[in-house]
Parts: sequence; C-alpha cells; structure tokens
Amino acid sequence: MAAIKLMIHAPTLEALKRAQNNARNLLKLEDDAEVEIVVNGPAAAVAVLITDAEILPLLVLCRNSLDGQQLQEPEGVRVVAAAVQHLARQQAAGWAYIRA
Repeated sequence: MAAIKLMIHAPTLEALKRAQNNARNLLKLEDDAEVEIVVNGPAAAVAVLITDAEILPLLVLCRNSLDGQQLQEPEGVRVVAAAVQHLARQQAAGWAYIRA
C-alpha cells in the first residue's frame, strides 16, 4: 500500500494544537507517512515559538501570514509564499487534506 501523504491545515491556535496531536498520532501508526502541518492566519504567531524537534520538520508556514503579523520563521522551518497556493498544489499532487 502506498505511503500516506497528508497535509493538516492549522489556521487557528486551537487547530495548531490539534494538528500537532493528529500528526504525532498518525506517525505512530504509519511511520512511513509524509505529514505537513500547514500553518497560516493567527496560528502563525504561535507556530514560530514551537521548539519541539518532532514537530518542527513538519511545519510549513505561510509567508503572507508571517509578513502580515511581522513574524520571523524559526531557522530551518519551511516557508511557502501562500498557504492557499501550497494546499492547492499539494492536493493536485495527490496529498490528502484535513482541517485540524
């Protein structure tokens, strides 16, 4: 069976908390899964403070949200120009989407 490719969209603080739990739970069950936590909107302000080494590689931050809130991404965290564009492109490439 093909490995799961999943984007978990987290635009709010509550969604970001759920997304982290969802990602951890899935990766416990499917260790070959590819997971992205796509963060935009108000959640970006909290995402830039994350230091969890298990979560940092999963984060994909929206440049528009960072700039709009005058935030700087943590070193090594992936940033895309626009979350909406990234979500659409990844879905077109076969990735599954859930809104946390």
